[in-house]
Amino acid sequence: QVQLVESGGGLVQAGDSLRLSCAASGRTFSMGWFRQAPGKEREFVAAITYSAGNTHLADSVKGRFTISRDNAKNTVYLQMDSLKPEDTAVYYCAAGKYSLSSSLGSYDNWGQGTQVTVSS
Repeated sequence: QVQLVESGGGLVQAGDSLRLSCAASGRTFSMGWFRQAPGKEREFVAAITYSAGNTHLADSVKGRFTISRDNAKNTVYLQMDSLKPEDTAVYYCAAGKYSLSSSLGSYDNWGQGTQVTVSS
């Protein structure tokens, strides 16, 4: 069982940037970021393959967010630029076996989440 720990969340203003990190206790394969706003279901944000050769982003964040990984550090990153108030949510990283999946059920291990709040 891989342990995942997210960090980097915080309170920012609209238009600002944040970089989230997800440190894994061991090797992971496909990695994803999801988010959950109050009163809403958890939704897919981004995914990346082990080789980092392919990524998949939700339409709502394309052009603003970038997912990357450093396998030597067992860490995945989510660079978030041009943040909007609607990006406010708890962000979770997840590890799974299926490349680039946007489905929650494809991921076996989840972090505890980090809060991102974007003020207008």
